[in-house]
Amino acid sequence: MILPDGYSDVPNGKLAAVVTHLEMTAPPARRDNPPGAWILRKVDAPPLDWYRDLYRRVGEEWLWFSRPRMTDAELAAIIHAPDIEVYALVADGRDEGLLELDFRQPGQCELVYFGVTSALIGTGAARFLMNRALEIAWSRDLHRVWVHTFTFDHPSAVAFYQRSGFRPFRRQVEVADDPRLDGTAPRDAAKHVPIIE
Repeated sequence: MILPDGYSDVPNGKLAAVVTHLEMTAPPARRDNPPGAWILRKVDAPPLDWYRDLYRRVGEEWLWFSRPRMTDAELAAIIHAPDIEVYALVADGRDEGLLELDFRQPGQCELVYFGVTSALIGTGAARFLMNRALEIAWSRDLHRVWVHTFTFDHPSAVAFYQRSGFRPFRRQVEVADDPRLDGTAPRDAAKHVPIIE
């Protein structure tokens, strides 16, 4: 469906976001890691409670809502799949960043989820996490690494991905129920996105 030029009404209780897809088709130039005492820890067969907690702490402010709406069985089927890898960025002994890589498509890697908790934004931790993500991805026999972000994410997300070597290739509009109205997210999450009931 092609949206008409101009404004389109979004029903009350719904959200509409522009999704930008970005890709790279060759390993980027290596970037130095910023100073910091972070480590990346691979989490095999992530416990669901652990995953849900980290996902919430990283993504709630940006209205990440798809995983909290899944049943335990649906979530486990994804994050325990053989070609899905989940990592935690560890800072001061705590898991404070989430990286989920999807290698299910031959020759490709999707950075499904990528982010750090609010306390680490602006510290260089996200740059460290991206450097490690790209090292892991490109250590495989790939021809493409891709990611998507949307307008509710951090305002610097697209620029960050572009500085990392990704280039935009597709744009979509996503319409969904506002997760703050059905209890998936707290009502005070994502103050930069007003609730319209």
